[in-house]
Amino acid sequence: MSISLELSSKAKPLDRSNIRRVVISSWIGNTIEFYDFLLYGLASALVFGKIFFPTISPLAAMLASFATFGVGFIARPLGGIFFGHMGDTLGRKITLMITLGGMGVATFLIGCLPTWDHIGVWAPILLVILRFVQGFLVGGEWGGAMLMVVESAPANRRGVLGAIPQTGGFSGQLLATGIFALVTLLPEDQLLSWGWRIPFMLSFVLVLVGLYMRRRLEETPVFKEIQQREQQNPSVAQGKTSSPVVQVLRHQWRSILLIMVLRFAESVPFFMATVFAVSYATTQLGVEKQTMLNVVMATCVLAFPMHALFGALSDKVGRRPVYIFGALCAAAMAFPFFWLLESGSFGLMVLGYILLINIAHNSINAVQPSFFTELFGPKVRYSGASIGAQLGAIVAGGFTPFVAKGLTAINHDDWTYVAAYVAVAALVAAFAAWRAPETSRRDLTQEVD
Repeated sequence: MSISLELSSKAKPLDRSNIRRVVISSWIGNTIEFYDFLLYGLASALVFGKIFFPTISPLAAMLASFATFGVGFIARPLGGIFFGHMGDTLGRKITLMITLGGMGVATFLIGCLPTWDHIGVWAPILLVILRFVQGFLVGGEWGGAMLMVVESAPANRRGVLGAIPQTGGFSGQLLATGIFALVTLLPEDQLLSWGWRIPFMLSFVLVLVGLYMRRRLEETPVFKEIQQREQQNPSVAQGKTSSPVVQVLRHQWRSILLIMVLRFAESVPFFMATVFAVSYATTQLGVEKQTMLNVVMATCVLAFPMHALFGALSDKVGRRPVYIFGALCAAAMAFPFFWLLESGSFGLMVLGYILLINIAHNSINAVQPSFFTELFGPKVRYSGASIGAQLGAIVAGGFTPFVAKGLTAINHDDWTYVAAYVAVAALVAAFAAWRAPETSRRDLTQEVD
């Protein structure tokens, strides 16, 4: 699908080549972010329980492995606060250079970790520490990358251009799943000894590409305009008595809370399907690991046109209608997804993933960059969008695999409670979207009341 960069007649002329660079670089950065983060999810489901928690029962090892997955989400809001302040005061570009480089280093070091057999209890301790660092850096990455695009885009293209970098999550998933699919072809002893390390170490190469792209970017027109206003009116800058984080928490806490609730319809289905369901299908339903990885990869490929479609639609009809549609679809597909998964048929499992992920999730995910950033004024936008999204990531996404595994454990390995959990989460988010303001026509240079 071709994307037009034509501006509305009332918009100021913008540098199209710069917009394209911003979109592409944000897409690459988002790809790397999700490659690093989702790779850990796959390893948690298939490997980490055996090599970092070998002395406890298989169920306890799986729960412990998923819990370390959740630790990264606990660190996200802290990163959102720290890097949100940096991005709102020092600039978007320098902040994104730091988050991307640091995240790549943390992921590389995970691939270098000795296992339980080598250093005992220190192995899972170091794993948790690096996972925390990884999550802290991710907390400042997403908000800034999305801001770069939305603040640089023409007003009538913010939805579709903001949706394109969101496909980086699926590019990262495609890379992580594809590389992990290759290493799982190794004999199990080689996979557990050195094969699982390869995908983590390859992150270093991807980060170098991302840093090269980002260093060529300019600051966003919105941030430049705010800086010019403060230079022309020094009393405005001198009148600042609190940091952007304090300001947004004091005056726009409702928007932060709104984002947290909205994320339930996106994060719960996604992490249930891409982390928990992979583990459940391979351990409880007897589906081959390679088959499940192929199912996830097929879903990732379809995510690209779907994001462009829903992003463009949100520019026409608004953010709220698209978000409500996606949330209701996620609720409706919670139970059918597991019925199709139980079939064991590759085609039917792909169909389940298409309905839950490519239609329900993708419609929501495509709208989030523009919707979330438009909720805040320019002086606190990085902080507000980052804090809201990352707090939502904790309650809605980080512990979804852990919660889902626990729900099956108390229900004799049955998935019914898990499906109900997904449906309720999506319905709550649909209600929040219905109550939310429509933001698609807002002027991003103006403060929000």
